[in-house]
Amino acid sequence: MRTPIALTAAVLAALAGLTSCSSPGSGSGSPAGTDAAGDEKIAVAATDTECTVAKSELAAGTSTFSITNNGTKVTEFYVYAAGDRIMGEVENIVPGLTREVVMELPAGMYETACKPGMTGKGIRGPLKVTGESTPLTGDAKLAEAVAGYKRYVKNQSGTLLEKTKEFTEAVKAGDVDKAKELYPIARTYWERIEPVAEVFGDLDPAIDARENDVADGEEWTGYHRLEKDLWVKKDVTGDGPIADKLMADVTTIVERAATVDLSPVQLANGAKGLLDEVATGKITGEEDRYSHTDLWDFDANLQGSKAAVQALRPVLEERDAELVKTLDARFADAEAALAAHRSGDGWKPHTELSKDDLKALSDVINALAEPISRVASVVAK
Repeated sequence: MRTPIALTAAVLAALAGLTSCSSPGSGSGSPAGTDAAGDEKIAVAATDTECTVAKSELAAGTSTFSITNNGTKVTEFYVYAAGDRIMGEVENIVPGLTREVVMELPAGMYETACKPGMTGKGIRGPLKVTGESTPLTGDAKLAEAVAGYKRYVKNQSGTLLEKTKEFTEAVKAGDVDKAKELYPIARTYWERIEPVAEVFGDLDPAIDARENDVADGEEWTGYHRLEKDLWVKKDVTGDGPIADKLMADVTTIVERAATVDLSPVQLANGAKGLLDEVATGKITGEEDRYSHTDLWDFDANLQGSKAAVQALRPVLEERDAELVKTLDARFADAEAALAAHRSGDGWKPHTELSKDDLKALSDVINALAEPISRVASVVAK
């Protein structure tokens, strides 16, 4: 989860692009309206104190939630299964904005949640899903897409463990220079698979929260806590327990990721969510605000998004070949724009990019976000 401190014009433009191009899936429940194809949308009215979902009981299958922020704070919307396992989410809904998310929900009991201020457990309500539906993975190509993506996650997870171990050992040894060098490398593998990591809502904040993401009374841990000590304090003496906890939490995430069931729409939503990460954190420099290694994360998010789309490629080619051509072109544009800021084996610090540089990157992300926002609805057909 990312909590922006300030939404710059570039960020608002990025978010507007992501939102205006959202496309629903085949919904069920009480509609807020219908799109041109007649698909129903479930309205969610969010304020700073309320989270009103149009219907508390839905039919099993794919549904589209349309969330309007009528409050004064940036908010998020989640649907949780037991144990706060995230079935679907949409973040960074600025006041006055409406954003949509497609989810596949089998029969069971869930909770909806709006999070004004993007912190805490949120304003929750029950959601009952009844009946039977054929899982999207009943389609052999979609089943293979999920299997292929899970192979990617497994590969990235192995290196995440290895590099995080090297990073935390450098912290525990008090080797500030080495830990600084390893910090963005370890995070690369985290950022590529974050859509899967975020399914486990209890662990993601412990690993990746920034200081302002932490609710009052809770301990700040994870990568960014160590980042601050490395670049601001320049001293990690006493950070051994934080490093040990980070390693333990990453290990747990990797273990859970190996067994989690994913819906094809989660791959699609994850691809879009990683671009949201770029638009609201990496572009502004707020993600790695002490180290300024944001472009490492930018590249990792872009590659993770591409991996999810590529896993779905056979289905997308069959159902919307023109969309695939557009995605290929827009990914190439984004990669080329980012490549201009290479530095050796890594990336320039965010502080070395001009306003024009950042606008150019924002523009290519907006251009890519539009076709990616259509992937979930194609998958859910």
